[in-house]
Amino acid sequence: MAGHSHWAGIKHKKGIADKKRGKLFGKLSRAIIVAARHGGGDPDVNLTLRYAIDRAKKDSMPKENIERAVKKGCGESSSEQFIEITYEGYGPGGVAVICVVLTENRNRTASEVRKIFEVCGGNLGSSGCVAWMFEPKGFFLIPSQHTDEETLYEIALEADAADVKLFGDVFEVTCAPDTFQMVSKALTDAKVPTDVAEISPIPASTVDLDVATGKKVLNLIEMLEDQDDVQSVTSNFNIPDNVMEEVSSRL
Repeated sequence: MAGHSHWAGIKHKKGIADKKRGKLFGKLSRAIIVAARHGGGDPDVNLTLRYAIDRAKKDSMPKENIERAVKKGCGESSSEQFIEITYEGYGPGGVAVICVVLTENRNRTASEVRKIFEVCGGNLGSSGCVAWMFEPKGFFLIPSQHTDEETLYEIALEADAADVKLFGDVFEVTCAPDTFQMVSKALTDAKVPTDVAEISPIPASTVDLDVATGKKVLNLIEMLEDQDDVQSVTSNFNIPDNVMEEVSSRL
């Protein structure tokens, strides 16, 4: 879990989402459109849509953009027929990488994702080559300044969360996918803000990276996330805090 939290935390500290706000909103809209198209426009019934909308709100996507995407997803047939594909591969240092995309052109996206892996010193693998190293879980990242461990532990465990851990200046809360909404509601009701709230593949173990390899892995993940069709990227790397300081200075 530490590898996952490192990347989630790094993104927030570097302001990557803010720098690419327009592109981020496009990705969020696409996820909402697909969810609404497949399960209807009512987030109380369509949990996939609710999750997509919650994620959009967390990233400050305007309400009118969200509503427009839902309406588009519920509209008549569109020329944009997106499909979800999961790519798996290995990055520098042998880290495992899972990349989820929504695309209307499978061949183009596969070619672009493969090229990114190769340019960054990794390689795209076959389906299932690294998925066995991960387990889908609800994941929340909470800055420690907003709560204390005892209070958070009580809130999370009462909502059937599986674990609460402190890593540096952030808490990680994990839960089973089917209790994600319950835990999310409990945190919201308790007015505990989250930097990250998502259902994501969480690695069973992590690979520690040195400065040189850490820089290469972060570059790979940033390039993947910058690709228009990519919705999420997860890896099993871990960069110790002392190494991260040096890596950050070189980015």
